[in-house]
Amino acid sequence: MLPRGRPRALGAAALLLLLLLIGFFLFGGDLEYERPRGAAALDGDPPAGRGGHNLSDCVPPRPLPPKCELLHVAIVCAGHNSSRDLNTLVKSVLFYRKNPLHFHLVTDAVARNILEMLFHTWMVPAVGVSFYDLEELKPQVSWIPNKHYSGLYGLMKLVLPGALPPDLARVIVLDTDVTFASDIAELWALFAHFSDKQVIGLVENQSDWYLGNLWRNHRPWPALGRGFNTGVILLRLDRLRQAGWGQMWKLTATRELLTLPATSLADQDIFNAVIKEHPGLVQPLPCVWNVQLSDHTLAERCYSEASDLKVIHWNSPKKLRVKNKHVEYFRNLYLTFLEYDGNLLRRELFGCPSPPPPGTEQLQRALAQLDEEDACFEFRQQQLTVHRVHISFLPHEPLPPRPHDVTLVAQLSMDRLQMLEALCRHWPGPMSLALYLTDAEAQQFLRFVEASAVLSARQDVAYHVVYREGPLYPVNQLRNVALAQALTPYVFLSDIDFLPAYSLYDYLRASIEQLKLDSERKVALVVPAFETLHYRFSFPSSKAELLALLDSGSLYTFRYHEWPRGHAPTDYARWREAQTPYRVQWAADYEPYVVVPRDCPRYDPRFVGFGWNKVAHIVELDAQEYELLVLPEAFTIHLPHAPSLDISRFRSSPAYRDCLQALKDEFHQDLSRHYGAAALKYLTALQQPPGPA
Repeated sequence: MLPRGRPRALGAAALLLLLLLIGFFLFGGDLEYERPRGAAALDGDPPAGRGGHNLSDCVPPRPLPPKCELLHVAIVCAGHNSSRDLNTLVKSVLFYRKNPLHFHLVTDAVARNILEMLFHTWMVPAVGVSFYDLEELKPQVSWIPNKHYSGLYGLMKLVLPGALPPDLARVIVLDTDVTFASDIAELWALFAHFSDKQVIGLVENQSDWYLGNLWRNHRPWPALGRGFNTGVILLRLDRLRQAGWGQMWKLTATRELLTLPATSLADQDIFNAVIKEHPGLVQPLPCVWNVQLSDHTLAERCYSEASDLKVIHWNSPKKLRVKNKHVEYFRNLYLTFLEYDGNLLRRELFGCPSPPPPGTEQLQRALAQLDEEDACFEFRQQQLTVHRVHISFLPHEPLPPRPHDVTLVAQLSMDRLQMLEALCRHWPGPMSLALYLTDAEAQQFLRFVEASAVLSARQDVAYHVVYREGPLYPVNQLRNVALAQALTPYVFLSDIDFLPAYSLYDYLRASIEQLKLDSERKVALVVPAFETLHYRFSFPSSKAELLALLDSGSLYTFRYHEWPRGHAPTDYARWREAQTPYRVQWAADYEPYVVVPRDCPRYDPRFVGFGWNKVAHIVELDAQEYELLVLPEAFTIHLPHAPSLDISRFRSSPAYRDCLQALKDEFHQDLSRHYGAAALKYLTALQQPPGPA
């Protein structure tokens, strides 16, 4: 769903910013700022004074660009971690912006996959996105030896004038590790102060790196005085192209590499070497537009006297763990946006019409047709909600695909995180898990995984964050996200509170091979489900041990006491003796856990909260004539846990159950339209009270 109007929840961020500024005044000192050597020769340098060109108080205020002028921002982003950083950067930009924006993202395949989904589901008005392939641009910089932690990607900003559209004249270039504390239009307004010859706007480097005196034998690249930092850049692309920028930087880099072994600060070294040779190209920017928090930062000379700060730059491999006596002030600003609810940034720009994001008009029409007096309004609203989706939230390195491989697919919320370590011990194969979290909970989840030796060691588990919005749990939407991201030919559709047999992963792959399953044969392999009511439980290592526990009353067939209809067709009596797979027939309310091809039907998203969500999926499989084969050595066991909010509502609210019945009726009507007379057999399923899942 797209919230309208401006968000109300701005108080926390505003308060933090106020505290931040108060802190600056408290620790502000009388430090003199020394103009860098050679800076007086720069074109456009303001008159010398206390703090030189880096004090914002010395610069007259710039008129902002017209409210509806489109601002362009370019960012190089590669990999999983950088994609998370970009998400936070974009939230800080959107929080303050009043102009339409277009992001130009130079990405590798991993980041593009993540960010395409994120922006598509975010549906922010007046925000456009274009992608550019890093692989195509790599040959232009791969010849440059580089020691910077960003690797080859740290050189990509050099090729932006040639990579971006030829009719694009101006662009702001940002590192992913910067955080905005002001409207980006104020930065765009600084283009107006470029002279006719200036093509690059940069903030001075806030360390002594380029002075060459940090340690013995320290040989930095040539720079003008302290040089300039390239975490924030204003580029006049039209002038750079006219000046032959591509040839210019390559000649400079080639010459310097005759005497220097490699770049230490990636593109920044080459930008500075070019500026040293052509000082008239640069327009120095006020220091507040790139407050740099490296280990050896001199940024205090800027922020101790500035009236406000605009951009904070975590230009250290340590990021938030950098050592700085004032780092808590900056960290609080960053954390505000890290955990800020991105849904609140979907607001429209006041008085600035722009094309709606794709799909918005259709969604708004569907929402407008809802009746707020309908007793099932929240169900219908929830199924129309478009959730922000951040796939591959953590680094994910799947193993090379194997012909019969199986991915475990499940979904969970914050209260089920404790299941993840046990699940990883039971299932050694790939997993695709969708997590329903707030922005703040996503960071808690990140810390949880980093602190776990079991979880942090697994690179074949893909975690996909679906950001929480609305009162009901969108269980089938979550399942569809996890299912869509599975990379193996088969998937085991499970739930997070089940632990599979230790041998199940290998057994499933062997069974698929032995049964000679392929895409032509529609088969769903049934994994019989059991449950224990004991929190302390010795997990069986074989079918024989499981049967012993079943006979002793330590185990039960799943939902035997509450909903036997859900799994009775599995025929547990036959399973006890079975030596080979056997076929069972669909029956009303059957909801087994199955292994199916990855391209199986998706779950019906209308089912939210609790009830009939898996049942509807099995109905769809049967309607498409999937065989149901029960595997004789397979099993999975449900562990006890506190009931969810949705199941509590289902049990206590007749209105909730009535709404579920209405959804079932609509589901059958759709089945009838799609499958015709063949769907009549499912009508009996609707005569029963709503089932658990």
